[in-house]
Amino acid sequence: MLAGKHILLIIGGGIAAYKSLELIRRLQDVGARVTPVLTKAGEEFVTPLSVSALAGTAVHRDLFDLTAEAEMGHIQLSRSADLIVVAPATADLMAKMAQGVANDLASTLLLATDTPVLVAPAMNVRMWEHPATQRNVAQLQADGVDFVGPTDGGMACGEFGPGRLAEPEDIRAAIEVFFKAGPLQGKRIIVTSGPTHEPIDPVRYIANRSSGAQGTALARALSALGAEIVFITGPARVAPPAGVAVVAVESAREMAAAVEAALPADAAVFAAAVADWHVTTASDRKLKKSKDGLPHLQFGENPDILRTVAQRTVERPKLVVGFAAETNDVLENATAKRVRKGCDWIVANDVSPETGIMGGAENAIVLIGEEGAENWPRMSKEAVAEQLAERIAAALTYIS
Repeated sequence: MLAGKHILLIIGGGIAAYKSLELIRRLQDVGARVTPVLTKAGEEFVTPLSVSALAGTAVHRDLFDLTAEAEMGHIQLSRSADLIVVAPATADLMAKMAQGVANDLASTLLLATDTPVLVAPAMNVRMWEHPATQRNVAQLQADGVDFVGPTDGGMACGEFGPGRLAEPEDIRAAIEVFFKAGPLQGKRIIVTSGPTHEPIDPVRYIANRSSGAQGTALARALSALGAEIVFITGPARVAPPAGVAVVAVESAREMAAAVEAALPADAAVFAAAVADWHVTTASDRKLKKSKDGLPHLQFGENPDILRTVAQRTVERPKLVVGFAAETNDVLENATAKRVRKGCDWIVANDVSPETGIMGGAENAIVLIGEEGAENWPRMSKEAVAEQLAERIAAALTYIS
């Protein structure tokens, strides 16, 4: 897929710059040609010699290289690539991009191009969360710049949170998504994933054991077939897939609102394990033990996201897929659920504790549609996702 593609890699400053060396190698492993551009700040963390040795070509560093500029080198550099990747992208570099500043080679290249740009941010968590950075991110997204990461984790400064550079494999995956032209090219698909957390008080909540692994794998597989994915996820235990639009939510009501905002779509796949109820008497303070006995919790029903979307008369996706996690009478319960909800397919599985499926690495599903039920053998969740993505692609092609 990346064989013969020309990637212009701009390496910004920051401790995460060392990962750019691994990214170069991974891109070359799949046949891509990488032309590196190293900023002055980037040179403080990786040397031009190491970058050049891995890329197998000269490193571009200076805007005023007289030999290159005699032929307007920065213009040629900016327009000869199939994709420009900025990794790591510092807060400073993104600010320059958002404001149209061009005072060094990297920022000039980014301003003088009509080539698509993919940005992988890396910075301190406070810098990432600062309103100025978030304004710049929003501006860049509005300008058509794509993002991969940042991810949550520990940082060199000792803090924890969003701001870590996406791993080289995830950046490569995001690049591959950009060049994919599969059977779902041009299709927009909503995928929900993970559990929801329904608060009892500020420190306690009601949830389930869903890891989000199956929904994440499915979003990745659909993206690999060329779909534009809106990935709406509760607090999952697995990282979201690279190269997709991620909407993070906590509660079922937040997820329902996010799904509504993501419509219209060609298909919607509801893999999330959404809580049926929420606590209507949730406290804004931590509940304490009391001699008066146990606290009294009152429950209200959460919005039925699957049924609401499946029974829409306006902007209903062409294909609506639900999931049914059952502990008994799997086929009977899931078949009834499909009819009750009004969705096109139900993906049913047995999540009894002895199966190890809930939160595990494997799945065994029954795909239920209007024409009947189809039992699939137990396999990895990635394999389930790939096969289901192919079925979705075939169905949308037929419906279209």
